[in-house]
Amino acid sequence: MHLVLASASPRRAELLRAAGYTFDVVVANVDESIRAGEAASTYVRRLAAEKSTAAVKAMAVLKNCAFKPAETVVLGADTTVVVDGRILGKPRDEDEGREMLRRLSGKTHQVLTGVSLRQGADEVGRVDSTDVTFAPLTSEDIEWYTGSGEGRDKAGGYAIQGLASRFIPAIAGSYANVVGLPVATVAELLRSILASSR
Repeated sequence: MHLVLASASPRRAELLRAAGYTFDVVVANVDESIRAGEAASTYVRRLAAEKSTAAVKAMAVLKNCAFKPAETVVLGADTTVVVDGRILGKPRDEDEGREMLRRLSGKTHQVLTGVSLRQGADEVGRVDSTDVTFAPLTSEDIEWYTGSGEGRDKAGGYAIQGLASRFIPAIAGSYANVVGLPVATVAELLRSILASSR
């Protein structure tokens, strides 16, 4: 089995490597706009599937491509943050990053990751959810963290594995999911799709 990660995220790659997987990366660019009325779980599941599809298409046009569709499993994933029913993607700028932190302050929110595994014509997927509790943040906390730049390219405007860990007293669910990839779910889905291809 040849695993391909359809993501440029270094965090997802680190999580997979830490779990003992070897893989190649094929970056999949898709429109990440939220559709009108789309639920957060539907949104991340759709984007994960679109990313795995886009990577399969990209591999098909690569010259001297060594990827054999029957032996290759493509992994797509997308993560978002939901607080008070509102989806928080990556902040556009520091002002939006501050606003996101104000919304998260003192509350429990959900981190959702959609996962899609694709092998040939077969596709399996799931959405994982983790509850994350933020301590109340002062305006100084928010200015310090926003100024660090750490949350600039992260859903919800923060990174649990970095400086923001000081603000998070509790989580319920998969830590890896909050970082960006629920690895145990990936392992389960891999077993499922490989079993169905036998």
